[in-house]
Amino acid sequence: MLSLDPLGPAWDCPLASKDLEEEEGPWGGGAGLPPPGCFSGSWRHDVGLDCKGSLEEAEARAWTVYHYSLLQSCLQQAGLPETQDRSQVPRTGCPGAEVTLCILGSPSTFLSVLLEGGVQSPGNMLLCLSPAWLTKVPAPGQPGESALLVSKAVSFYPGGLTFLDDFVPPRRATYFLAGLGLGPGRGREAAELARDLTCPTGASAELARLLEDRLLTRRLLAQQGGVAVPATLAFTYKPPALLRVGDASPGLRLVELSGKEGQETLVKEEVEAFLHSEALGDALQVAVKLSGWRWRGRQALRLYSQKELGTVVDMVLALLEKLEEEESVLVEAVCPPAQLPFPGSPPPGPELAVRICAVVCRTQGDRPLLSKVVCSVGREDRPLRHRSSLPQTLEVALARCGLGEATQVAVVRRRVKAAAEAALAAVLALEAGLSAEQRGGRRARTDFLGVDFALTVADRALTPVALELNCGLCLEACGALEGLWAAQRSQPAAREAAAAPLVETMLRRSAHCLMEGKQLLLIGAGGVSKKFVWEAARDYGLKLHLVESDPNHFASQLVQTFIHFDVTEHRRDEENARLLAELVRARGLQLDGCFSYWDDCLVLTALLCQELGLPCSPPAAMRLAKQKSCTQLHLLRCHGPPWPAPSLHAVPCCPLESEADVERAVHQVPLPGVMKLEFGAGAVGVRLVEDAPQCHEHFSRITRDLQGEADHPGIGLGWGNAMLLMEFIEGTEHDVDLVVYGGRLLAAFVSDNGPTRLPGFTETAACMPTGLAPEQEAQLVQAAFRCCLGCGLLDGVFNVELKLTRAGPKLIEINPRMGGFYLRDWILELYGVDLLLAAAMVACGLRPALPSHPRARGHLVGVMCLASQHLQTLSSTASRETLQALHDQGLLRFNLLEEVLVPGEYEEPYCSVACAGPSLAEARLRLLGLCQGLGIDGPHYPVAHFLSHFK
Repeated sequence: MLSLDPLGPAWDCPLASKDLEEEEGPWGGGAGLPPPGCFSGSWRHDVGLDCKGSLEEAEARAWTVYHYSLLQSCLQQAGLPETQDRSQVPRTGCPGAEVTLCILGSPSTFLSVLLEGGVQSPGNMLLCLSPAWLTKVPAPGQPGESALLVSKAVSFYPGGLTFLDDFVPPRRATYFLAGLGLGPGRGREAAELARDLTCPTGASAELARLLEDRLLTRRLLAQQGGVAVPATLAFTYKPPALLRVGDASPGLRLVELSGKEGQETLVKEEVEAFLHSEALGDALQVAVKLSGWRWRGRQALRLYSQKELGTVVDMVLALLEKLEEEESVLVEAVCPPAQLPFPGSPPPGPELAVRICAVVCRTQGDRPLLSKVVCSVGREDRPLRHRSSLPQTLEVALARCGLGEATQVAVVRRRVKAAAEAALAAVLALEAGLSAEQRGGRRARTDFLGVDFALTVADRALTPVALELNCGLCLEACGALEGLWAAQRSQPAAREAAAAPLVETMLRRSAHCLMEGKQLLLIGAGGVSKKFVWEAARDYGLKLHLVESDPNHFASQLVQTFIHFDVTEHRRDEENARLLAELVRARGLQLDGCFSYWDDCLVLTALLCQELGLPCSPPAAMRLAKQKSCTQLHLLRCHGPPWPAPSLHAVPCCPLESEADVERAVHQVPLPGVMKLEFGAGAVGVRLVEDAPQCHEHFSRITRDLQGEADHPGIGLGWGNAMLLMEFIEGTEHDVDLVVYGGRLLAAFVSDNGPTRLPGFTETAACMPTGLAPEQEAQLVQAAFRCCLGCGLLDGVFNVELKLTRAGPKLIEINPRMGGFYLRDWILELYGVDLLLAAAMVACGLRPALPSHPRARGHLVGVMCLASQHLQTLSSTASRETLQALHDQGLLRFNLLEEVLVPGEYEEPYCSVACAGPSLAEARLRLLGLCQGLGIDGPHYPVAHFLSHFK
């Protein structure tokens, strides 16, 4: 374990100037009284900063008052209202059942995170201004771990509204992020609070100290991430274990000392060799500094000419006396600033240098994502430091140095992005190999990273060189840049907050925390396309109990309890719900929720939830959505108010149970029309009919071929084979996947479908996110939402199929469960939102922890493969094994939908094959090329035509 001893006083050497290398940490400097604030404002000072049951000493109280005033000053400068004190009326809430994102640290450091959290999860982003506002209590059943309770905090809401709140009873944190300062006092208290928590934490003292060891991080970046770092000579005394393993890194020379005295000859030889080595490149100066967590921000910046051998050696020897175990003295090259061309004649005076600050966040699947880049520009002969210059965009900074050509700026941005994301990837790989004790707790992770770069020239190319890793300072710089645009939200660069991906990660990890250990009854296991459920349940710590008709289903071995029960005869759903409720009670299952993602079992699930008193949409709403003609006819009668009414989106139709119904329907529904099974799924049996004879012919064929469940399992024939005729609507087809809780829309994801192969309606192609204009996308989302509300679907994850016509969205059908085929996988990949987890949270009566406006991380375009069209291809060039291998290599996304490759008249797609890209056009081109290479494309299956809508 790393030592937790408090830091000694800052030590300075008289041989150099006292330009501090870094500034105070997120808690403002550690021990002692706070600095005199330069705050000027009219906010109230008679607010309730004391926490009931906890008394602060005078010094701690002074820090609390200081940070409250700092928060008000930050809000004032951002043009936001003063914090309102409502602590006299405590918030009650639902402790343990609500998202609670808690930050303990300086408001100026974390303001961008706090404001973004107030937008994405109103009232759940909390700022604690004092450790006394938090309490750790032992967690039952989890030895050595504690829950973190919040008794008092500042709550953040959209529009920058803030409230000083007391919580009775205290709220249980579902995510904790502490500002870990470098001194004793508050920084140490924050570190103790963050250690060994049951909730996810985004930082710990143990992880922070690893990142503060400049030698360790430089070797990590160079070895694992391939990131350029300054040439460095390091003298280390008893190096940490992490530095004793691994190969040498280019440009990094590590000299392990046997002692701190009597090293003059060795030091002189090594320094002389380093100063004359090719590793220095064009560098004319070197810096000498101490490396180790004790020295971060506590030493002067010492720069020397490459020719000052004696002075550099003397400085190294002087610093060696201060070394403790696991610390180092570094001699590093000072990267010369890139000499960028100015238009016209160069101006007189020193050249300008650029320092680049990048914030990169951990996202879904532990993948790094660059969220924002901020720059500072200054004179080459003066060191650039955080808080010593105004933050600027990369484009503005480079233009001021004479580089304004857009393509060259884009190249620099791509290189910064690659290096920053590689840096976080290297850190995450390091953490993955650490024990829980080494990380500071089982749930401690680094969720965001700040990377400081110098922009220099290497191999005749502009190259970002990583100087150091930090968290709070880079985040603060990004927040300061965003604050410059507070009054001009039209600026494109202001639209994306640097903290947005971080807050999304906070919410995602909070959802995992809330759901871990939840007991869920699952009705119907589904087929091979739902194999992801069992892996996800394991990863989330869900305890699943399964009701399934097939006693030999593979999932029977993957759940806590398996109940073999025939759920295919849906005319007996009410009786079966009562029988299942008795079985659940007899087995003593203590359930938190019950849900299903299988079309056949949705009504039974709602009835069973009603029997067991568990959350779910009403059975009547499920029945209404399940029977397609009832859905349309009911919505046609929903004229409002409020307006627009659901009736605007419904389509005329007629139910068909006999030949007489068909004859009557052809006179009521305009032809051409669409005939389909009332309770069908997967577009099986759906057909375009042009006239009355085609209607009779198709009705007779379905009546003959699809009579019961055995004829085509899993498409709803257990409900019977009744049909309907509905008007054929011209337009583009789209899926809208909704998350609804308490009748409120929490999230919506729109995808576009390609043209189907008429007269059938089996899906051919799709893309996500939608390529529609924002207004059209909003129309589809609201139409889907209004149709769900019109049917009484108030809680759940729903898939709504619509067509966008010239007159607006028209409803095809509502599937009152999460989207099938590839949809869950695509949404998780692009948005980091898991519809399965959202459905499970709703089933447990918990509001899903979702970002308010999920943003796609790219584009996916895919095509379906059919056994009837691709039997030979799927057995050779595009075999299941080949497609899976390409998926594993990241060249495509492969979703297997059917286990057996058997062609037939009434078929569902066998699999989906998709390609990703930074743009819709690029993803489309990649997919087209892949389909041509694998043999999926051809005259009989023209992929280019199916992708023609996605331009």
